[in-house]
Amino acid sequence: MAEARIARTENPKYGVVPFLGPDFLRTNMFGADPFALMRRFADTAWHPAIDVKREKGKLLVYAELPGLKKEDVRVAITGDLLEIEGERKLEMEEKRNGYVHSERNYGKFYRAIALPERANAEKASAEFADGVLTIAIPIPEVTRTAKEIPVGEVKAKADLKH
Repeated sequence: MAEARIARTENPKYGVVPFLGPDFLRTNMFGADPFALMRRFADTAWHPAIDVKREKGKLLVYAELPGLKKEDVRVAITGDLLEIEGERKLEMEEKRNGYVHSERNYGKFYRAIALPERANAEKASAEFADGVLTIAIPIPEVTRTAKEIPVGEVKAKADLKH
């Protein structure tokens, strides 16, 4: 049987998730907090890859969600946060040469992305195609006005006025 290794990840609800290595089940669990033990199992959450960028007056968010359907994903703007959450339920069964191989993969995810000021939530749009969720939120272009200040030259210390 192959060894499964789960690395530490950051979870917004519980903080850092501890490493579940081969010694995990050999530890003394009788003196441990039962809720902490449950969190160790439950916090092996799925964190899909997300890219965020500004382009042509829009905030664009791309989330890679392979194996999901649009019905499995919820997108909402709450206050100044873009929230993306969903759940994957992947079941696979393969029958070949007299054996059956089945796998089940479940996982919930939640991501919250801070929106820039004056993001137009009313005109936000989301599309899902080929396992990629694309969200576009209009944001006003920031125009900065600059006034150039000429730099003079002082000829002598006597010319300096304090």
